[in-house]
Amino acid sequence: MLKLAYLLSCLTIVSGGSHSLIALVTYIAGQTPFPEFSAVLMLDDLQIVYYDSVTWKAVYRTNSDSKYYDEEQSDAGVVFKDMYNGMKTRDFYVKKHLNHTDGVHVLQRFAGCELLNDDKPGPLHFWDAFDKQSMEEFTYDLEKNDIQMKKPWIIPCDQVKLLKLKFIYKNVYHPICIKVLRRYLNMEKNNVMRKVKPRVRLMRKTLTDSQGLQMSCLATGFYPRHINLTLFRDDQPVDDDQITGGEILPNGDGTYQMRKSLVISTEEPSEGHKYNCTMKHLNLDNKLDITFVSDVAESDPGSLSLSAVISVLMLMCVAIFTITALIIWRKKRRAAGRV
Repeated sequence: MLKLAYLLSCLTIVSGGSHSLIALVTYIAGQTPFPEFSAVLMLDDLQIVYYDSVTWKAVYRTNSDSKYYDEEQSDAGVVFKDMYNGMKTRDFYVKKHLNHTDGVHVLQRFAGCELLNDDKPGPLHFWDAFDKQSMEEFTYDLEKNDIQMKKPWIIPCDQVKLLKLKFIYKNVYHPICIKVLRRYLNMEKNNVMRKVKPRVRLMRKTLTDSQGLQMSCLATGFYPRHINLTLFRDDQPVDDDQITGGEILPNGDGTYQMRKSLVISTEEPSEGHKYNCTMKHLNLDNKLDITFVSDVAESDPGSLSLSAVISVLMLMCVAIFTITALIIWRKKRRAAGRV
């Protein structure tokens, strides 16, 4: 199967502020306990429809307007049955082309459309993978009526078939995709159009195994999922090959998190370096810059740095000492008055 991290990264095809409708489609050749064909339809990161070859019906996981039921069942049947027939044929020719034997093989497709920031329909995107390997990737540009290849078809497409594909994409796939996207975006706007500010922490951790240090920048609790997080050392961005992490992962409350980490070896001195991370998110007017101070630097308005915590504790100790001394003095004074 396609890796989850790959699927999540593909969901970021739309820029911040725009919205996508994506179908995750799976065709399985061979005997398994799973449906031969299944599809999940996602509005941004919200699942709205499930469809498979057991019932050949669209099952809605979220709000659905009953007045569109027949129309939506018809649209789902047209698109998904066409995908089923195409992927079944594709599986046969790809196995033959790659000289694969019979058995269980999985062909997956990741396809969808987008609405841009100005509510203008964007292109159709398609990714195909066969037995875990990314195989083909292309985009259909509606304005140019053209298919733009990033990873070309393994089996070349003749001119007649190419014209047929362009006709289907222009007159069937694209209008249905944009129609459903607009409809469910309006119904689910309270979910997919909400904005939650991220909380950001820059942390240092001693690694017991190598006796090195790990510097991590964590952004969490944000929505939508689009975010730009960069880790800096001495005001220079750290090279990607030195960074671990960077995947956008879901939290249990419907928000997301991202962590980027840098390991500093014992041979490399950590003192004298300035570490900070910069973050850009839809819910922030400007970029957020967090600089490392002592053990933890945090962007939460209600949080305190280590030095501030120590200062507060010292003030509390002084206050307790003063109050205790005052109580003792008053008791002695009262005792002296009774003598």
